[in-house]
Amino acid sequence: MSELDLHDVTLVGFSMGGGEVARYVSKYGLDRLRSVVFASAVTPYMMEGDDNRDGPLTEEQAEKMTADLTNDRDGFFDHFTTQFFSVKGELKVTEAQRQEAIELCHQSDQKAAPKCMASFGTEDFRDDLPQITIPTLVIHGDGDAVVPFEGSGARTHAAIAHSQLVVLAGAPHGCNVSHGEEFNAALLGFLKV
Repeated sequence: MSELDLHDVTLVGFSMGGGEVARYVSKYGLDRLRSVVFASAVTPYMMEGDDNRDGPLTEEQAEKMTADLTNDRDGFFDHFTTQFFSVKGELKVTEAQRQEAIELCHQSDQKAAPKCMASFGTEDFRDDLPQITIPTLVIHGDGDAVVPFEGSGARTHAAIAHSQLVVLAGAPHGCNVSHGEEFNAALLGFLKV
């Protein structure tokens, strides 16, 4: 942002990218930003614990995901992409789209992927979110099984004063693909304001 001298920027963070948006604001401030978007974001804090009872990810679930990724990479990607694009067991994209996602997963580095998996659950953005005082859109599918709306999108919206919330009915985690028209309409409508 500094090197390119960008100003009036909207940062859009999907899933773990939402955490990057929150951390950018707390680290660099709001001077270059116009607005931010949290799409199916992992914010405010995924891991359930004594000080985070509403966290949607248990330690046991996180350990199983890491073990599955480490021990059976192909099986993990197959299961994960199915969950990523499904609501209550129903795939909301074409099988070809799911296969494209698996191909993307295989591009991940075998050392970096488990570290990303750990970060997915353990990064805490609760102190970052209240620092966001610019226009904010939180967009989330109500059928998200990877980053459940109640434990993430709803809490992110509550943590950022005056944020706008768009809940996509019947949408999975990968709502930008499964519900692309609705997702884009919400995003473009927000950017016009």
